[in-house]
Amino acid sequence: MESKKEEKGKSRFRRICVFCGSSPGKNQSYQLAAIQLANQLVESNIDLVYGGGSIGLMGLISQAVFDGGRHVLGVIPNTLFPTQVGLLNVDGYYNSLLLFIDKAVDEGFVTPPARHILVSAQTAQELMSKLEEYQPKHCGVAPKLSWEMEQHLVHTHTANSNISR
Repeated sequence: MESKKEEKGKSRFRRICVFCGSSPGKNQSYQLAAIQLANQLVESNIDLVYGGGSIGLMGLISQAVFDGGRHVLGVIPNTLFPTQVGLLNVDGYYNSLLLFIDKAVDEGFVTPPARHILVSAQTAQELMSKLEEYQPKHCGVAPKLSWEMEQHLVHTHTANSNISR
């Protein structure tokens, strides 16, 4: 007869990729939800794939999954470059996306300067004009995104396992 822990530990998933912020957000409920998700992954014997950050919600969930004995794989982009993104918002098609991004700013997941990376306009001419005039306002947007090699080696060697952090 299997114990409750063993029954709980069965899942059709070996690993799950979680997209979350490098900021904890303004509302503590986001942090609590990240920890609860981490606990569910550990209880279900599911490994974590995530954005590789060591701070914010990414840091919380990765540390909790790691501490729970599961494998953690962080995928960190080589660089975030200061390039604007143009969005041609014909007839308000992307209004809900823009509202989503504004909500992310309000909740503390996107900094106000980072919000300005996305330039939008209703006409091609207006968009091109805005892109030409664009001046980066997002220096230091993700200052602690990448772990330094020393931190990586410390986590790898102290874990005594095959966990990639």
